[in-house]
Amino acid sequence: MLSSLSAMGQTKTEDQGLNTGSATFVPLVKVGETKLDGEMVQRVELNKLYIYPPRTFKNEKAKQKYDRMVYNVKKVLPIAKEVRGIVIETYETIATIPNKKERQEHMKLVEKEIKATYTPRMKKLTLKQGKLLIKLVYRETNSSGYGLLKAFLGPVRAGFYQAFAWTFGASLAKKFDPENNEDDREIDAIVKQVEAGQI
Repeated sequence: MLSSLSAMGQTKTEDQGLNTGSATFVPLVKVGETKLDGEMVQRVELNKLYIYPPRTFKNEKAKQKYDRMVYNVKKVLPIAKEVRGIVIETYETIATIPNKKERQEHMKLVEKEIKATYTPRMKKLTLKQGKLLIKLVYRETNSSGYGLLKAFLGPVRAGFYQAFAWTFGASLAKKFDPENNEDDREIDAIVKQVEAGQI
């Protein structure tokens, strides 16, 4: 079921100055034709390029903080994208299961497989990386981790995982709001540049 995730983001390209080794970078090259001044001309569409003002830092500590955030985003963004894939796959599978009991049994299997796959990876994350992952899951799925757990496992199981996260000072209900939160805006800018292979 989750085996398709291992192939995500593994695309071979020639290195053209972009960070093509990133699991989150997917090169885009679309070639076609379009009409221009009455004539058909070749058209090439490439990845989006994000332009931000050059970064300036008040001091070395601020630069190190930014560099650490870039490192953390690169580390946890692939996991957030895998979560999105799992959510989509699980939702599509559950939609085909006719009765509640079979759906619950399927969700127990999914939960067991996710624990086996991701527990070792989660143990290697720092607390900051874990909190960032919660935000990036929201960014990728447009739903909080708590909301996803509640939808798939029910409020009791979701409450258990929320209480567990709470003991570490985290909240699965954390939202990602780049419109109104300066930290989230900076994270979003970093994510977009990582996805485009710019950093």
